[in-house]
Amino acid sequence: MIDHARGTTALAADFATPFKADRAAAIAGLLHDLGKYCPQFLARLNGADIRLDHAIAGAAEIRARGAAATSQWDRMMAELVSYAIAGHHAGLPDWQEFSERLTRARPALDPIWQDEISVDLTGLAPSLIPHPSKTRTAFQLGFLGRMLFSCLVDADFKDTEQFYAQAAGSEIDRDWPRLGDILGDLTARFDAHLATKAGDSPVNRLRREVLTHVREKAATPPGLFTLTVPTGGGKTLASLGFALDHARRHGLERIVYAIPFTSVIDQTAQVFRDVLGDDVVLEHHSAIEEEKPSHKEQRDKLRLAMEDWAAPVVLTTNVQLFESLFANRSSRCRKLHHLAKSVIVLDEAQTLPLPLLIPCIAAIDELTRNYGASVVLCTATQPALDLRHFRGGDGTGLALEGRELAPNPDSLAAQLVRVKIRHGGVMSDDDLVAELERHPQGLVIVNSRKHALALYRKAGEAGLSGLIHLTTRQYAADRRRILAEVRQRLKKGDPCRLIATSLVEAGVDLDFPRVWRAEAGLDQIAQAAGRCNREGLRPVEDSIVTVFNAPDNPPPREVAQLVKAYGRMAAKHDDPLVPAALRDYFGEVYWSKGTNLDQHKILGKFEVDRGGLAFAYKTVATDFQMIDSGMVPVIIALEEKAQQAVRQLGIDGISPGKVARALQSFVVQIPPLARARLLAEGHVRFEREKIFGDQFAVLQPGSLYRQETGLLWEDADYLELEQSIF
Repeated sequence: MIDHARGTTALAADFATPFKADRAAAIAGLLHDLGKYCPQFLARLNGADIRLDHAIAGAAEIRARGAAATSQWDRMMAELVSYAIAGHHAGLPDWQEFSERLTRARPALDPIWQDEISVDLTGLAPSLIPHPSKTRTAFQLGFLGRMLFSCLVDADFKDTEQFYAQAAGSEIDRDWPRLGDILGDLTARFDAHLATKAGDSPVNRLRREVLTHVREKAATPPGLFTLTVPTGGGKTLASLGFALDHARRHGLERIVYAIPFTSVIDQTAQVFRDVLGDDVVLEHHSAIEEEKPSHKEQRDKLRLAMEDWAAPVVLTTNVQLFESLFANRSSRCRKLHHLAKSVIVLDEAQTLPLPLLIPCIAAIDELTRNYGASVVLCTATQPALDLRHFRGGDGTGLALEGRELAPNPDSLAAQLVRVKIRHGGVMSDDDLVAELERHPQGLVIVNSRKHALALYRKAGEAGLSGLIHLTTRQYAADRRRILAEVRQRLKKGDPCRLIATSLVEAGVDLDFPRVWRAEAGLDQIAQAAGRCNREGLRPVEDSIVTVFNAPDNPPPREVAQLVKAYGRMAAKHDDPLVPAALRDYFGEVYWSKGTNLDQHKILGKFEVDRGGLAFAYKTVATDFQMIDSGMVPVIIALEEKAQQAVRQLGIDGISPGKVARALQSFVVQIPPLARARLLAEGHVRFEREKIFGDQFAVLQPGSLYRQETGLLWEDADYLELEQSIF
């Protein structure tokens, strides 16, 4: 036990060093398994069926010592460490649950632990830079507690993993290089890739100018940045070039690139691998990481399909990033300490959900304020997150003045005008099919998978050629093939009529002559416009984006609210895509919402009072859901690569995390009740369920999946469960 405690201590301290909390993390490592110093634990190891809350002993010990400390900071840090220790198996608790566990009777500890473990609580005060608003103090402490928890659970996992690997004579499946050791090579690869980019069109010249300007800003001190470049202006390469140069200038340890949706991560991942190589990029967006509280010990934790983000370049989603920042489970929190001293690029930052905007802003601010990170808000339609625009003076918003990386965003927008927006009014599916019949190449974007499938079928009944359906019903590897076919058809001038959900908008490189977009918010309409005349090779007056109303398929409630805001803004401006119109739109959507931007009062669930730190970690994790759909994964193992990954489950030396990583491109998200039905009917089964529980739900061979339509799980009993995914 003492060897594991010391190993965990050393790793936890190392992980916390970038944000100067190494002493607190070391104490957490020393005491996290203190409860195992008792006869009951030895009996459990010998096979006795005994339930033992071994985590509470260390939490109680550190709290008791903290209560006797003379320094207020030492007392509060002791409480933060106690939360981390108490949660290192079952997850960070709410204070009420935690306090109840502290009052329960506990087995007496063998006094020998005091000879093996020495704890010094003095001088634990963190170097936190306080937020200007005193209302943020409790949130800042809660954030620090979660980062300490991350250090502890990752250290605990890694030391345990190493022990069993040595015992089995096997090696850990992944050893990532340090970013600092390879930055020279990555920058050379980046420059070589740029040298191969051909074309001297006005759009390409503008992209090169943007990239040069952005890279020149890399010497700017770390912190918050904005990168406001219209769709098609080269944001992806510009932000990557900045991240590489900025990390080299300031000794930052990682590049984390977060994009809005799993459905569009594939293209960006391929760009990164083409530029940087396959062996430095971790693509992590999988939902195959279910974790439930367990009283089992040690090796049980090795059965979780989790990632630690130790890679030099991490590509993930906003959902994975932000839900982890507010999570309480070890599987989600394990990676968080790797965000310290990182360059974090938030692509399409305007997609952050409004009901959670204030907590998201608070997390972004804290990462840059106290954890040495640089965060780039990278978008074509920069949301008004500047604190100068928010009302109330309560500290909401970010200090963005003077932190723009792009050269004159208003001028860029004027130079990159490539489309005309037209309002088509009410359009039925028959109207849309008639429009597609008149235009052999066109893109229709609707607000739900249900509508996309119905429209695709109707267009098929009309006999339209070149008809293609793109939806999150399809797994990512299939979507890549579909998009490759779309690009080939567009390039050759063949008929190409694509019907898609909004997954096609953000980050998908397509260039259609005509686009029809179901009513949505202005940011989505602007993204749809980015799929029309993307390279600027057609006359603007012939490149029409038609915004239409689909009365039989109304948008979801949250989108309907944005539609109204767009309508009020559009009445004031001839062109809704000019910067002034965008500012009006975001002014209404963001600035006037006030407390509605923290729908669940997340920040208020962290309190500091005379009794100590009353934090509701578990409740916050439940409330902070960026996609309120409750979808669950189903693995579509039709291809050999997916089948091979499934066969590797349970093989010694192959971690479930590695298998989950290989299966990311073969997952479809569906409603939980739908998956339960498929399980009951034998269409889905949990692979190696006795070992991995419900982590790997695999579709069995049959007739439910087709490339053109994806996974059709519905029947008449639960069609109403269909939900749109963005």
